Amino acid sequence: MQWQDIAISVAQWAAVAALVPSIFSKDKPALSSSLLTCACVATFMVSYLTLGLIVSGISAASLLLAWVILAYQQWRIIRTRKTDTM
Repeated sequence: MQWQDIAISVAQWAAVAALVPSIFSKDKPALSSSLLTCACVATFMVSYLTLGLIVSGISAASLLLAWVILAYQQWRIIRTRKTDTM
């Protein structure tokens, strides 16, 4: 395992931990921000895996999952607001 794999993984796990309060909070990031971040993290994940940084790829997948959850939650909030106003 390369030191870069460890460093990237630690940073990504810290990012996942930082997102946990948002996942359980009523306040969510904007849907467009969440979707763009999902695309970026997915790109990073594929890049890490093709470089052989397996642990970084796994931690990126976890970070991607956290952002997908936030995007889904915000989408549900938006959808609920639209149906309530009809």
